[in-house]
Amino acid sequence: MSVATQPIPIFPPTAAIPLRAMPLAPLSLALTAACRRISRAHPGLIRRLGEHDHCAFALDPTDLPVVLLLEPNGGVPRLRVMRGEVASDARISGPLAALIGLVHGAFDGDALFFSRDLVISGDTGAALALRNAVDDAELDLAEEFSAMTGPLAAPMRRIFAMAERRTGVALTRPEEAGTW
Repeated sequence: MSVATQPIPIFPPTAAIPLRAMPLAPLSLALTAACRRISRAHPGLIRRLGEHDHCAFALDPTDLPVVLLLEPNGGVPRLRVMRGEVASDARISGPLAALIGLVHGAFDGDALFFSRDLVISGDTGAALALRNAVDDAELDLAEEFSAMTGPLAAPMRRIFAMAERRTGVALTRPEEAGTW
């Protein structure tokens, strides 16, 4: 059974409790550094956003008490982890596993949208540009994050593979990845 035909895993509420109290600045700094590395490795990602390369995108994992605010800034991206209401040009909301699965092409975005597992609000043109940019880049977040660890890349790949098997969350790009 492929990832796309399984139910969308929901992040366990008890596992999300630390995000309610922990300082978010270090996580924001780390994710910003990762976004900048990814944008350097995939320069077409920002170019593909076109006129939306300065839009603010709220990525709202509905099963977590935080929102990710992605600001491409014309090629110098910033990703902030925030609590509460976040002003943005476009908002994409859904379970964390669905949002990650969209990046990897494991879920069909249209199907998630029409089933209401994914909600898009604000500038839908900007959201569509982000979708197309990410889809075109064929990102594999597990591979990107593993590569950042240098000599620990191989063990990190094994950790991501184990986590993917145990959680059902598409942490890597499947061979037969579809489009969202």
